[in-house]
Amino acid sequence: MGKIIELENISKYYYIGKEKLQVLKNVNLTVKNGDFLAITGESGSGKSTLMNILGFLDTPDTGNYTFNGKKSKNFSSSKLSKLRGSKIGFIFQSFHLLPNLTAYQNVELPLIYNKVPKSKRKELCINALNRVGLADRTNHKPNQLSGGQKQRVAIARAIALSPPLILADEPTGNLDPISSKEVLNILQSLNDEGTTVVIITHDISIANKAKSKININSGKIC
Repeated sequence: MGKIIELENISKYYYIGKEKLQVLKNVNLTVKNGDFLAITGESGSGKSTLMNILGFLDTPDTGNYTFNGKKSKNFSSSKLSKLRGSKIGFIFQSFHLLPNLTAYQNVELPLIYNKVPKSKRKELCINALNRVGLADRTNHKPNQLSGGQKQRVAIARAIALSPPLILADEPTGNLDPISSKEVLNILQSLNDEGTTVVIITHDISIANKAKSKININSGKIC
């Protein structure tokens, strides 16, 4: 089983005024293709910074990030943008749906950015919404959906292009227990089909469902 992610001595610093704060401290991490990894840690531990680096939303100050066998420091900004758009599906706690667009249009948006032909976009959108059980909600806007339904639209948007990697940052954080279970079942099903899933969660019961888990404390994996 090959590696999709390999981090070597990754460190990240932020500046607060003149103070230099180290958020990640020489992090080493390997994620194999097909893994389901849970990342846990207290608020401020560095786990969201780590997730942003994994998704090319932020860059490390030191160390190497190898994605699918290639070092990310050699990627151009356009290459990074393409990776974010087609190889990684993002799921966030707050859904990040556009309120004036329907469920279908929210799922379609990244396909438009990736220049997928309109005829193909319809097929991919419908398939993705079917996949998360929302075929009957395609024309509903976010304010017409429950929290669990909004998150399932967000998952449909993340998987429409069948990316090999899903990054989920507290995807059940705003959901009731039943909706949380539905979301977790979808992620587990995607993983069973071969998609690599990395999830940040405060919920130990969810973390325990993952194939592997790590804890971050003060910027270090422990």
